[in-house]
Amino acid sequence: MAVKDIIERCTELYRDLEFNAAKRWKAAGSDRKVMGYMPVYVPEEIIHAAGMMPLGIVGGGDQMEVIHGDAYYQSYICRIPRSTIELGVTGKLDFLDGILFPSICDVIRNLSGMWKMMRPDMYVQYFDVPQNFADGIGGEYYVKELEHLRDEFSALAGRPVGDDAINRSIALYNERRRLVREIYDFRSEAPWKAPTAEVHLLMRAGLVIPVEEHIRMMQGYLAAAREEDRPVRDCCRVVINGSFCEQPPLNLIKTIEMAGCYVVDDDYMLGNRWLLEDLATDGNPLEVLADAFLHHSADTAAKYCPRKEDVGRFLLQSVKDTKAEGVIFSAPSFCDPALLERPMLADRMSEHGIPHISFKYAENSGQMQPIREQAGTFADTLKLWS
Repeated sequence: MAVKDIIERCTELYRDLEFNAAKRWKAAGSDRKVMGYMPVYVPEEIIHAAGMMPLGIVGGGDQMEVIHGDAYYQSYICRIPRSTIELGVTGKLDFLDGILFPSICDVIRNLSGMWKMMRPDMYVQYFDVPQNFADGIGGEYYVKELEHLRDEFSALAGRPVGDDAINRSIALYNERRRLVREIYDFRSEAPWKAPTAEVHLLMRAGLVIPVEEHIRMMQGYLAAAREEDRPVRDCCRVVINGSFCEQPPLNLIKTIEMAGCYVVDDDYMLGNRWLLEDLATDGNPLEVLADAFLHHSADTAAKYCPRKEDVGRFLLQSVKDTKAEGVIFSAPSFCDPALLERPMLADRMSEHGIPHISFKYAENSGQMQPIREQAGTFADTLKLWS
């Protein structure tokens, strides 16, 4: 299949706020269930092992007008909880059998409680993660949380979710993680062959289709993109940071690229690459998942960093590995985790002589000219004086 055809399919999924692909999957079997989850990280392997489909929810984007959601939340918070409320109030998520709200920030924690009041008939769970990364403290706590989740999913699915089933799901998600890493590595090596707007759409598609289908889609894209004959442009290489939760509108990503930037790494759709290595597929899978989160997961503002000297280490390594020339801090307006961490990350970049700029957006941002001018000026500066 050609790149054009794959991206057209991804674009259809991106624009479909009725989640028809997930609805069709559920309708294909009387015992099938769909478990929604907010962005960032949840252990999808346990959902999959229970025979349910994980469905990532990243708000309404720039296609949805928020009316009811503004009545639930004050104006000085990010937009994603308001548009998620809008999806719920307008019935677009009625087909879900449950929804997980992972530990991202206080706003999402409050959204989980609000959802319980809105939908008392639906399974709703706030999924917390450890703040202490010692195996005997945070590790034991996290295993207990995963056991609780497995027990509840077993009850919801009507059958026990055993270790063998979770290990098989871990093996499947290992394959997805390998492909995601391969696509990101390919883009870093040849960003003109894998534009970030395409990669973003490809990663977004994985939220709303079964993981097996997403694996085939990524395999097809990687094979087709390698064969594409695309011109090389004289662009600078940049890393995007701060967009791990509320996703930017697609036009913002295209604007950065049109301004003369090759995005060689980013934290868009970070949940797809939260765990950095393949996981063992034998032994106790819950202990394996806990160890991976504690010791082999990405650093981000949504995850507690126990040592001050480690702040920015992950971003610095990304700049080095991708041979980036600068960093663009791009965070949603009112995103407390990203905006509180940004000054520390910016200081770390300055300490190492890495140029950087910053701006904010909302998932429904429409005016791109200021961003294009800022990103274009940054790109010109890097080319002229870096």
